[in-house]
Amino acid sequence: MEMKFTDENFEKEVLQSDKLAVVDFYADWCGPCKMMAPIVEQLAGDYSEAVKVGKLNTEENQQTSIKYGVMSIPTILFFKGGEVVEKIVGIISKNHLVEKIESYK
Repeated sequence: MEMKFTDENFEKEVLQSDKLAVVDFYADWCGPCKMMAPIVEQLAGDYSEAVKVGKLNTEENQQTSIKYGVMSIPTILFFKGGEVVEKIVGIISKNHLVEKIESYK
């Protein structure tokens, strides 16, 4: 199951992680976000040992969303060593996400 990232745990769980972190910025009302949800959940299961995969609700965690310039959702950010290494805005296929994860992990 995917992790739930928040303003409170983001630094520890994402920025200080020694693993690649993939963060799906979403909102409950967002139709395209709902389309991405099962993909993110599958990836969290597939990569549970090697990568931190999770979601951050932009409505409930505005500080982090603003800090990383998330203007449209869904937005997926890839973090490695505490830095953003990739930003994808909009719907993306599972295969494309797998390719990105494999290139960074």
